[in-house]
Amino acid sequence: MNLLIANRGEIARRIIRTAREFGRNTIAVYSDADGDALHVREADAAVRIGGAAPRESYLNIAAIIEAAKRSEAHAVHPGYGFLAENADFAQAVIDAELLWIGPSPAVIRQMGDKAEAKRIAAKAGLPTVPGGEATPENAARIGYPLMIKAVAGGGGRGMRRVASAAEFDAALKAARSEAQHAFGDGRLMLERAIENARHIEVQILADQHGHIVHLGERDCSVQRRHQKLIEETPSPAVDAALRDKLGAAAVSLARAVGYEGVGTVEFLLGADGQFYFMEMNTRLQVEHPVTEAVLRIDLVEWQLRIAWGEPFTVRQEELRFSGHAIEARLCAEDPARDFLPQSGRLALFAPAADVRTDHALESGMEISPFYDSMIAKVIAHGRTRRDAREALARALDNTVALGVSTNKAFLAAVLRDEEFARRGATTNFLTTFHHDAPAGPDAATLALGAALLCADAGFGEWNSWSSNPERAMRDGFSDTDVVLRHASGTFHASIGGSDLTLRVVSIDLPHARISLDGIDETVAFRIDGDTVHLARNGQSHSLENTIHAPAAQRAAGPSDGRLVAPMNGRVVAVNAKAGDMAEAGRVLVVLEAMKMEHALSVPAPARIKAVHVAAGAQVAPGQLLIELEPAS
Repeated sequence: MNLLIANRGEIARRIIRTAREFGRNTIAVYSDADGDALHVREADAAVRIGGAAPRESYLNIAAIIEAAKRSEAHAVHPGYGFLAENADFAQAVIDAELLWIGPSPAVIRQMGDKAEAKRIAAKAGLPTVPGGEATPENAARIGYPLMIKAVAGGGGRGMRRVASAAEFDAALKAARSEAQHAFGDGRLMLERAIENARHIEVQILADQHGHIVHLGERDCSVQRRHQKLIEETPSPAVDAALRDKLGAAAVSLARAVGYEGVGTVEFLLGADGQFYFMEMNTRLQVEHPVTEAVLRIDLVEWQLRIAWGEPFTVRQEELRFSGHAIEARLCAEDPARDFLPQSGRLALFAPAADVRTDHALESGMEISPFYDSMIAKVIAHGRTRRDAREALARALDNTVALGVSTNKAFLAAVLRDEEFARRGATTNFLTTFHHDAPAGPDAATLALGAALLCADAGFGEWNSWSSNPERAMRDGFSDTDVVLRHASGTFHASIGGSDLTLRVVSIDLPHARISLDGIDETVAFRIDGDTVHLARNGQSHSLENTIHAPAAQRAAGPSDGRLVAPMNGRVVAVNAKAGDMAEAGRVLVVLEAMKMEHALSVPAPARIKAVHVAAGAQVAPGQLLIELEPAS
């Protein structure tokens, strides 16, 4: 059987791994941005389906069906994300006389409409959050704070928390725009915000013979922008009695809709112990590895077996859970800048040993602005929650991802946080969690960077070296001068008021053995021109020697009379024209990057002098979008 995987990256690689164990040939699809991606190289065959943008490729139903026909596929696995919960895609696969790996199109359609899913859940006896259509009248009836949600959405897109009536109209407009661009459906609904809640989801498995079991719960409460960052099982807030109730509710809903396959029923768990149905995901979840770890079961394997008609013969009471598992989503983003997505070249990647890392990364690859910011997920399993938590924090420290900003150190800090360690998290955990961003490289790190640049250049050959016997080199890292002298195989570094002695003991790329003031350590690094990318003490650094570069210009911003792009992205909307007056906080440009929308506004009143972009344009960091002049 030839299995086409209608997805990309680590998702496609995950499915390829299991399919290969079954002796199935796999067919990858790829966009113009992914022609040399790992999932393309690992599959038995691969078919190009369009341009880099998702709508031209991974969301292009006609192109994927054509790829399946051309490659003589027998079955299609949608992965998770993109078209995985698209009923029209499922129907198109079936109409093409291919085996669809997933629930029926009718079930996907019912559960994909959040409002309809909520009605079905209530009829099946599940408690639901009070809500209604997205109107000001309903907002007043429900009361604040409330949540605006995309009816057809998921993944936190098209979702906004609204604290007061004054915020409602702007939040509604932003949520509708994001939902329309993400799902092609701008319909919205309202729900009362359950404060200090936990996001709990229950994994279910249903075969074609009426046998349905739940595989325990996952706690996914550590979130930013309503998107999960850390997931674990079992939940520290769920005891055996509550687990039985949650599981029974999930199974009841699956039975009510005639579910077949692997799916997830999501709940909010209030501080009072009451739980409420949120939605059902008719696909495999990103966080499924933690369930696999505690049950020693391959969920992709069972997706395939169920689609082929095999029964799941294990009864609910026979399932045995072992230990604790936690997953962290490693994302290309900057936590210090409100988790701003990052794209660019990954100079060096090396996953940690002794844990599971699902990824599609390799050194030198480009992190594209067209897709999700999650670049890998790191999963640890231990006998206890403490064991798993500490193992995952160490694994994040030891994961090397250089060249692009990531949330690696932030995730490790969350795992080590005293409150998280003691009780876990609620969905507002990150609104109060304080993590001091690294102050920057210390003197020892700067000295190491200079020494590695020097060693890489071939001692005495780089033009920064003087011709005198002392052989001194001067670097400029982060506006800091580093004076490096070399004598008898030893470097002496002067940085501000600090003097350090170090020696490069050996280099075995991508590692170097360094002796610093008599203490040996091993660091991972990669040299790229005059920049050294360096991993040390769990932190990632990119140190560029700017000693010969012209004086750097200050980054432009609204106070400079310029509004510039903070990232790679596509312009979704431009809400300004020359001559307009813009009050403080007015959104002038909306960018879409890594599947999220980002509103750009001005901090003070200004007049629009000129607009340099239009909707649909692709922009790069620092690109001029709008020229401004003082309001007066």
